[in-house]
Formats: sequence, structure tokens, C-alpha cells
Amino acid sequence: MQQQIEAVQRMQDYIAAHLSEEITLADLSAAAMFSPWYARRIFIEHTGVTPSDYIRRLRLRYSALRLRDENCLITDVAFDLGFGSVDGYTRAFAREFGCNPKQYALNPVPIALFTPYGVKYKPVERRTKSMQNTRNIFIQVIDKPERKVIIKRGVKATDYWAYCNEVGCDVWGILTSIKSISGEPVCLWLPKKFIKDSTSEYVQGVEVPLGYNGKVPDGFDVITLPAAKYLMFQGEPFAEEDFGTAIEEVQDAIKKYDPSAIGYEWDGENPRIQLEPVGTRGYIELLPVK
Repeated sequence: MQQQIEAVQRMQDYIAAHLSEEITLADLSAAAMFSPWYARRIFIEHTGVTPSDYIRRLRLRYSALRLRDENCLITDVAFDLGFGSVDGYTRAFAREFGCNPKQYALNPVPIALFTPYGVKYKPVERRTKSMQNTRNIFIQVIDKPERKVIIKRGVKATDYWAYCNEVGCDVWGILTSIKSISGEPVCLWLPKKFIKDSTSEYVQGVEVPLGYNGKVPDGFDVITLPAAKYLMFQGEPFAEEDFGTAIEEVQDAIKKYDPSAIGYEWDGENPRIQLEPVGTRGYIELLPVK
């Protein structure tokens, strides 16, 4: 099983690195180091989609982000991301998101972006490794402005895995489609005053300007957070397979840290924030202080 997972991850990594190029089953077979037939079979088994569907949806994801953030021609986006024609791209975009690229570029409403989760990071495969060297945790005071947060509530979740089991992992794709003032979606542990009855402490959301008046996806709520100071705890970059250990190291450092050493105390009126674990930057959590 582990050999299959690593082969599928190699195929996912190859797709990500060559997304704007033609990608054949032979290319993926070489990356997987299995026969084309077997490579395709295990890709479907572990991702739930065919390699061609995965590539198409990933290209559509990044095309939508370009249309949202850049003043670019639809023709350029289509060909830059490996689509054979503008018509084919337009039809694929409409099937995926329910609107054509031109409509979306003029009015970027929230849409369900495909999220390419690496198979070796699924909960069942999560494992703790022992990193050999002493790791540093960097701490920085940052200011968050008053802002709105569009959130999707869970039921009882207190962490990421429980939340995904309750509401599914596709929420992240919708949140990513909404332009954030912080550049990416966030996970939050909400203080009691922001938690509705029979909903979870842990939620996922996206921070938007206080004056945001765009569309809020069905089933999502909007909360307003005050300006606040945060201590940002950031671990060192880590190998992606060590993400469980990287999270534990930062969270252990947080438990031991006394903010009074720099003249602060913990602020229980604002949410604790978790960013997506990305190996190249290190794991990050932000805790409110006053």
C-alpha cells in the first residue's frame, strides 16, 4: 500500500511541475515507475479521479485564480495552462464552475475550486517522524486589522481532521476562490462568543475587507473580527512527509511560551489561527495577545 501511495504522489508532483505542458500517461507511468495500466489504476484508486480529470480540474483551478487576480486575456490563460483551444477551455470552465470565463473575470463570485490534496498526507497515512536536529521556532508580533471572515461551521470539530469528516474537504476550494486580504484561507478556533449553538469551535474561513459586499456562498456565515495583535509562531521548513511532526513542534512551543516575557498576555476574545502546512515555509499558527 505505501509503495502505491508514494507512486501516486510522484504522479501528482509531476503533474504540478508540468501543468502547462502536455502530460501523457507515459509521462505519469515513468514518474510512478509502474506500467501505464497499473499507474492509471492506482491513481484512480487513491485520488478518486482519472489522471486526465485531475489534470483538467487542476488547470481550471489555476486559470480561475488568474482570471480573478490578473488583467489577462482568456486566450492567454487557456493556452498558458495547456488547453488545446479557447472553445474547449470555455466549455470545460463552464462545466466545472457554472459560468464562462469572461463572466467570471468580470465578476469573480465564490466557486468550488478543485483542491489537489497529496495522497500521502491523508489522515490514514498521517504519521509522526522524529526529526533528528533541534528545530527553531520563530516568533513575531503582527497586527490584524478589523475585518470580516466568511466561515463554514462544523458540528463538533476541534481540529482539521474532525472538521473534514463533518463538512468535507472541498470547503477549502471554495474559500480559495474568494480573494483574501491575507493571501490565503485560514483555519480558526473560535472563542465562545462567535460559536453558534450546535456548531464547532474549529472552522475554516477567508478574511475579507470590512467593506466586503460580495456573494457569500450558501451555507456559510460572516463574522466580524476586531483589530488585534497576534504572536505568529513559525517553524522551520520541513519535508512534506514530516508535516505531523512539524505541527507538533510548533504547538508544543506554544504551550511552553509565556507572552508576559515580551509584555503581553493571551487574548481569549479573538480566535487562534492556523495556516495551511506548507513545507517550504514551515508550519504557522497565530495566537491573539493583548
